[in-house]
Amino acid sequence: GQCADASQRWVLRAMRKHGPGLVNMLWRILGNEQDVCDVYQQTFLKLAHPDRGRKPHNVVGYLYRTAANEAVTLLRRSALRQRAHDELVVTHPVSTTVEYGAELDNRQLQADLRRALGLLPDHLRNVVLLRDLAELSYSEVGRLLDITPATARVYRCKAVAWLSRIMRETSNSAPSAKVVYDE
Repeated sequence: GQCADASQRWVLRAMRKHGPGLVNMLWRILGNEQDVCDVYQQTFLKLAHPDRGRKPHNVVGYLYRTAANEAVTLLRRSALRQRAHDELVVTHPVSTTVEYGAELDNRQLQADLRRALGLLPDHLRNVVLLRDLAELSYSEVGRLLDITPATARVYRCKAVAWLSRIMRETSNSAPSAKVVYDE
């Protein structure tokens, strides 16, 4: 293969060093191989071709934030497609629904949680994604997001409370993209 230009070798180093952790986080967020591959590729394309044309100051933070934001954007698009599909099915039912038990319930719960993550404010969502899905310590989360570990803990606590409320509302009614909570 071709040798990378010296000015872009840092991208390959970042890919080797942080790629497996990103894939792990993306898999937990998205749960779909093709989506993980798409977001992974998009993340490294953005790293290789940054907006200002310069290497980000905090490459690891940039990678995780970009990957998390790309994943959430993908989840939001999927949720919109699913809502459109659900409306079509309700308007024009094709057949009766068959119950598949616990597996179907688990998939629905995962889908609801992914949608709920997309409704969180960025600062809370980023902490949850890095702490719970990327399995980073509060110190690492703080360093990546330029906040203190204590602030990361507070944000995670707020995020869990919000997710709980969103999930409760989802189980009581149809999910809404207009859920708003006071901080």
